Amino acid sequence: MKSSLINLCNKVKGIGRASLLVAAAVYASTAAAQTITSNSTGTNNGFYYSFWTDTPGTASLTLGAGGNYSTTWSNTGNFTAGKGWATGGRKNITFSGSFNGGNNGYLAVYGWTKNPLIEYYIVENYGSWTPPGGTSLGTFTSDGGTYNIYKTTRTNQPSIIGNATFNQYWSVRTSKRSSGTVTTGNHFDAWKAKGLNMGTTWDYMIMETEGYQSSGSSNITVSEGAASGGGSSSSAASGSKTVVVRAKGASGQESITLKVNGTAVKTWTLTTGYADYSATTSLTGGTTVEYTNDATGRDVQVDYISVNGAVRQSEAQSYNTGVYQNGACGGGNGLSEWLNCNGAIGYGNL
Repeated sequence: MKSSLINLCNKVKGIGRASLLVAAAVYASTAAAQTITSNSTGTNNGFYYSFWTDTPGTASLTLGAGGNYSTTWSNTGNFTAGKGWATGGRKNITFSGSFNGGNNGYLAVYGWTKNPLIEYYIVENYGSWTPPGGTSLGTFTSDGGTYNIYKTTRTNQPSIIGNATFNQYWSVRTSKRSSGTVTTGNHFDAWKAKGLNMGTTWDYMIMETEGYQSSGSSNITVSEGAASGGGSSSSAASGSKTVVVRAKGASGQESITLKVNGTAVKTWTLTTGYADYSATTSLTGGTTVEYTNDATGRDVQVDYISVNGAVRQSEAQSYNTGVYQNGACGGGNGLSEWLNCNGAIGYGNL
């Protein structure tokens, strides 16, 4: 690097100190960028990166400053590349940039767990084909959008432990975007409500660009905010808010708890008639009403919650792990006022 800069200085000798400094800065910036075309993982500017392709030479990953990366692919077989973290989990991931998915590419939070081996996608943008195909297991809302949930199975296919058979979990956003925030914990909770459990060991998690038998490009910058708790939401602006929960119980012995970002704000014992239960909090994040003491003869009906007077109807919420549907607690698409089992209704962002 040092000798190259000396050569650069000799080349621009006589054009002035200011021009020399500019030229040196441009050279340093160019030298800092790293383009990858063969399968590899590592760290770059404080971020973990991964690049994998089954058709070398038709796809590339360029590692930029901080959490920035760019990709191009042309008539590739399959490739995935991006930046993120060596260990995944419940994160608030912010991303922005440009994405051209062509006829079969997508932009997603992507990662793996072990024990069991799970490959997962939170798809934010995609080309003309909507992954992964098949029938949705239901929908839920998070970070201002609606997602379809899917489960697929790969048999004797490449994985982080070599060829293996494993399940894939998917959340696919119905309204495409190339910037925003992804609250990963909301997706894990929604998958769990459908019986799709993550592994006990987190492997890497990246904001990836993926292409399959297509051509396209992307330029994305990713960063991480504070982790958020359960419910269908992202973190919100700070400030004190008044939350009113309108609910009743079947026996008058039912207990419910208002939680924000996984923290209990207030617990109440219900009566058999509708009543308003009020709490004030400055917490932000995923907001849920949780039923905690189910027993024979007990059920909870939550009409709605209001946040500073703005009503959020329970029957409009797809995140409901306590309603009895399709022969199981949380076994349907939510959209109900009822909590028949211990579980929660998620009301989105507070």
